[in-house]
This record gives sequence, C-alpha cells and structure tokens, in this order.
Amino acid sequence: MEIIQINTNTRSELVDITRQVALTVKEKGLSDGIVVVYSPHTTAAITVNENADPAVQDDMIMKSEKLVERDDPAFRHAEGNSDGHLKSTLYGASETFIVQDGKLQLGTWQGIYFAEFDGPRTREVFIKVVGECA
Repeated sequence: MEIIQINTNTRSELVDITRQVALTVKEKGLSDGIVVVYSPHTTAAITVNENADPAVQDDMIMKSEKLVERDDPAFRHAEGNSDGHLKSTLYGASETFIVQDGKLQLGTWQGIYFAEFDGPRTREVFIKVVGECA
C-alpha cells in the first residue's frame, strides 16, 4: 500500500490526484488488476468526475455547499464540521479502478479527486494495488 499526502488550501475543494494514482500503478508494476483509492478521513472523500473543465469541480463544490449548509442550526455535532461529515458520506470514502496493460481504465474526461470538506488540512490517501504485477 502507498500513502500519498495531500495539502488542501480551502475549506472545500477537489484536488486532482489522477497522476499520483497512475504513478503508483506504474511504480508497483501492476499490469492487470484493480487499484483502490481510499480516504481515511471522516470529512473528506474520493470521487471521479470530469477533469477537462475546472468549472465542473467548482460546480460540484458550490452545489455540495448548497445541499449541505455549513451552519445549519439543526446540527448537533459540536465541532462545527457536521457538513463535512455529511458530504464525505454522500461522496464516499473510496473508489476502485480497473488497471489493464499497466494503465488506469478511465473515461476520456475522467479524473480522480480527493474531496476536502473541512480544510485547509494535511491529509493522507491510501492507494492499494491488487493483481498481476509485471
């Protein structure tokens, strides 16, 4: 398993980690199998979406903040980050990707993102490759 560090700069943001995941696949020599990308944080997530137009990431953050308001008076959790916990659950803690012939099998416009919902922070992402290594 590899652990990569992510430094986030704002409360909510999406950080493209596609290159780091692909590099891990290459370094481990995975030719055919899967790679699991996992966030061990309760106010962060892993997601897949378009990486050609940065407006997509902006829209995702904007809509997430509207769907789950930061200062909802109904929240009972006292730390002030209940919205981050909910967003993390909505997005999900992990994604699994197919690797064939040593390459991540992503769609033309897809990228892998670390989703921060309680930043800025220094975070970790776990990357586990499983399968046939060259």
